[in-house]
Amino acid sequence: MKLSRFATLAFLSLISVESSTAFAPPSSIRQTVVRTQYSSTLPSASEASTDATGVNSSDDPLGLTAELRRLTDAFQNIGDDKLRYKQLLYMASNGLDDMPEELKVEENKVLGCLSTVHVHATLDKNDLVQFTGDSDGLLTKGLVALLVRGLSGSTADDIQMVDPSFIQTAGIAQSLTPGRNNGFLNMLALMKKKALEATTDTAAEETDESVDDGPVDDSRPMYNGIVSKLQALKPTQLDLVDNSHEHAGHAGNTGNGSESHFQLSIVADAFDGLNLVKRHQLIYMMLGDLMPQIHALQIQAQTPEEAGN
Repeated sequence: MKLSRFATLAFLSLISVESSTAFAPPSSIRQTVVRTQYSSTLPSASEASTDATGVNSSDDPLGLTAELRRLTDAFQNIGDDKLRYKQLLYMASNGLDDMPEELKVEENKVLGCLSTVHVHATLDKNDLVQFTGDSDGLLTKGLVALLVRGLSGSTADDIQMVDPSFIQTAGIAQSLTPGRNNGFLNMLALMKKKALEATTDTAAEETDESVDDGPVDDSRPMYNGIVSKLQALKPTQLDLVDNSHEHAGHAGNTGNGSESHFQLSIVADAFDGLNLVKRHQLIYMMLGDLMPQIHALQIQAQTPEEAGN
């Protein structure tokens, strides 16, 4: 028997019983034999290292969730690009629950994909994110299935830690055109954003007394928009100062009360484990379409522990 056949079955043996339908089933060789051949290299589902919530280990070099790490290692150890490609196609056909049509709306659509892709996130009773998704392209749908399975059951904060370069580690990138690779990056970015939004929506009715937004001033739509969007990070402290008047007449400020220059100080658990650049990127992502309208944003982003020191 060829090694690639063993590699395929070794990959299958990593999949837990409750989710085995997401991968092509073995035909004539017992999984138990293959598990013996490869158990010293790859962990089985029951052996995967997880914490109490099943999310990523703090020492994972790519910040992957436990399930996404297991899938990444499994794909990597197939060792054959064509077999990896076939597994993605099988996941496309068997790895996703049907996505309700009412969720296939513009706000759930992934931009920049060659195929039409939708993803949606909700928060379960344990405050863990659960994803659904779909695509009209078979290979793209396989990527959706990989991300939905790998990220579901994790916290929003852990999902922010995932490094998209895992797609290279898994050996899947070789099967993607530049356009599909770009679509994959956009897919992961939207899922990170949706995870934070799901957390915010669930806590929308909760009042955080430590954050004083002050009275809503209709004459400051930009200020109000920034404060509103950053609530997704569940800040314990948020101070936003509009310094636009100090730059009247400068480039980016048209005068007449234009909101263009801001100074932001924000404290949130969401920044834990992120370096300065990634903290700023997270804030830019949350502000979304407001960012092009802001000429300058000075940011101090800290964790509660850092702020306490």
